[in-house]
Amino acid sequence: MNKVYQITEAGKNELKDELETLKGRRGEIAEKIAEARDYGDLSENAEYDAAREEQGIVETRIAEIENILQNAAIITGGISGQVGLGSVVELMTGSKTAVYTVVGPVEADPLEGKVSNESPIGAALMGKKVDDTVEINTPKGKLEYKIISIK
Repeated sequence: MNKVYQITEAGKNELKDELETLKGRRGEIAEKIAEARDYGDLSENAEYDAAREEQGIVETRIAEIENILQNAAIITGGISGQVGLGSVVELMTGSKTAVYTVVGPVEADPLEGKVSNESPIGAALMGKKVDDTVEINTPKGKLEYKIISIK
């Protein structure tokens, strides 16, 4: 049985774009391999090894993206007024505010404010409502956040 990947429509489109880009690189990598072969002895050919390694990485990522897209379930939103997959949540702790989008693990990118529903932050937010206080375990210790808004 295949794993189902929960992703947003935007996340699915990003994966399709990445897949197209990676497939476009196949020809470029094949040329690098052919060029490196012309250098002679393959057993001591660093360019050949690097090109083959790049090819392996690209092909692995292509297979991974194709699997995700084939087994994707689009996030349609949760119960109104509660944090669910796809929710954009504004939090406040002290005088600082933070905005996070709760997504599936495939789309998680903390630097862009996208947290996985399986991460400590995402798991603590799931099912909560506006004005709820959430305690989140972080590397700096436990922090309390108040939910300001959910979109």
